[in-house]
Amino acid sequence: MMALSDCQERNNEAGKACSILTADWRDYTQLNRLEKASFRREDNWPFWDLIGILTLPGLVRLKAMVDGQMVGFIGGEREVGKRLGWITTLAVLPDYRRRGIARALLSQAEDELAMPRVRLSVRASNTGAIQLYKSTGYQQVDRWGKYYAGSEDALVFEKLTSSRS
Repeated sequence: MMALSDCQERNNEAGKACSILTADWRDYTQLNRLEKASFRREDNWPFWDLIGILTLPGLVRLKAMVDGQMVGFIGGEREVGKRLGWITTLAVLPDYRRRGIARALLSQAEDELAMPRVRLSVRASNTGAIQLYKSTGYQQVDRWGKYYAGSEDALVFEKLTSSRS
C-alpha cells in the first residue's frame, strides 16, 4: 500500500518513519487496540461501527503507521447535500501523541473529504484535542448537552476550508 503522506513526526528520537495510508477491513484488530488504548471504555466503538468505518463506501479512513504498527487513525464522512464533512473519530496511541501525527491525519482527512466545511465533536474535558483543533483553524460552533457517556457535553467545532469544492 502506498503512503499518502508522511506524519511529520516531531520528537521522533527513534528515527522511525511514519506514514499515512488508507485503512481497510484487515486493520480491524489494530484499530480495536487503538480505540481501547485511546478512549474511555464507554467511548469505544462497538464491533460493527469499527467494521463500518473500515468497509463502507465513501468514507474516509486513514491510518498512521510506524514500524508496521497502527499508531493513529481518523475517520470521516461527507454530507454532500450540506457541503459538509464530519470527522467521526481521531485517535493516536498515548506514546505517540504530541508528535504531529494527529495534525497530519486531520489535514489529510480534510483534503480527502474535499468539503468547504468540516466539523467534529469532542468531549468538553478533552483539552489536548481542543487545543489541537483550535490551532488548526477550527472554531466552536455548538455544544451538545450530555452527549457522551457520563452525561458529558460535546463541543462541536467547524473549520471553513473554502478552497475545497
